[in-house]
Amino acid sequence: MSILIIITHPTIASSLINKRWIEELKKYPDRFHIHDLYQAYPTGEIDVVAEQQRITKYEKIIFQFPVYWHSSPPLLKKWIDEVLIYGWAYGSKSGYQMAGKKIALAMSAGVDEYEYGPAEKYKYTLRELTRPFELTFEYIKADYQPLFAYYGIELNTSQEWIERSVPLYLSFLESF
Repeated sequence: MSILIIITHPTIASSLINKRWIEELKKYPDRFHIHDLYQAYPTGEIDVVAEQQRITKYEKIIFQFPVYWHSSPPLLKKWIDEVLIYGWAYGSKSGYQMAGKKIALAMSAGVDEYEYGPAEKYKYTLRELTRPFELTFEYIKADYQPLFAYYGIELNTSQEWIERSVPLYLSFLESF
């Protein structure tokens, strides 16, 4: 069964890492289904029913995005708020439509990993900063998995650095 990759990047055309990951994923259409939220909803108006129907078709879902202000781009938060609603994703009569689905985050971060340390500038690891995602997906009984992050793109935009990320991401997806 293929993995649904939900892309949330408001400026994907100028992206280095996320755009490259998408190019690679498109080589394997039988393994990965790519759904770009900003492309699908340029005005920000989400078709909730279509999104819920899409979600029900997959047992494995990756949310791919660049780190924005220590979180995700705003359309992903809106998607969560509007799609994972009471009566569908949770609640006694919901059937918990995402229960048991494997969920993970795949993120690109501008700074180096060490900068997310307790004694460093950003104080918290990405795992700590993404706890709201963890709690959300656990609340709706999804099977939240450890995240994937590729660090340092803000200071290292070389083709070599970008290409180094591709097999790491694919390896993560293979083990997912």
